Amino acid sequence: MNLKNKHILVVEDEAITRAKLVGYFQHEGYQVSEAASKAEMNIVLNNHHIDLVMLDINLPDEDGLMITRTLRSQSNIGIILVTGRTDAIDRIVGLEMGADDYVTKPFEFRELLVRVKNLLWRISLTTQANNELAHAIKRDENDELFHFGDCTFDVSKRKLCRHGEQVKLTKAEFEMLVAFITHPERVLSRDRLLNLINHRVEAPNDRTIDVLVRRLRNKIESDPKNPAYFVTVHGEGYLFAAELL
Repeated sequence: MNLKNKHILVVEDEAITRAKLVGYFQHEGYQVSEAASKAEMNIVLNNHHIDLVMLDINLPDEDGLMITRTLRSQSNIGIILVTGRTDAIDRIVGLEMGADDYVTKPFEFRELLVRVKNLLWRISLTTQANNELAHAIKRDENDELFHFGDCTFDVSKRKLCRHGEQVKLTKAEFEMLVAFITHPERVLSRDRLLNLINHRVEAPNDRTIDVLVRRLRNKIESDPKNPAYFVTVHGEGYLFAAELL
């Protein structure tokens, strides 16, 4: 696949930085659009298919972290946060909001190019990974509906309900839940779990899995601090302890 056919959106309110980013990636052969605010970003997104957004956290009309959460809830678009904030907590929050990567200013353009290439490549594997995942969990139609505790999980419809109310899942959360559902009562190491989801995070590590498990606990567990379903097995990984019906 020719990744240079991909369309990148640079969202940056500082004109000089925005112009440098746009010029650099256009020179590298990418199709590039630009925006100086969330409002301008939305116009571009509504009129073009965008594969990856390079998003500044400090925008005039809305915080980039909130924009990241909204984008991730609506799509699987690639998101790289590009910001002057250097606090570790901002990086962690950004990744938890759904960003794929986080780059601080001043940055090296060649390093940013590598990160963009790597992320676009991982995104390009999504269809293949989804097909493999669907094949791995393929069952008779009636067997794609799972019940555990007060939850109902319809894999084919990608729909999770708790107490009869639908629970929204990100793509990564859905894949993580499928991994647990298809391996009940088995301890899955973090490396094994990483292999069962799409690698959408730069240099995926233990933190990636821990963040996703915490999200699932918060959305599904009655008491996330004392989980009954997603159980930590210290030194080994996680166990899905729910009784499936």
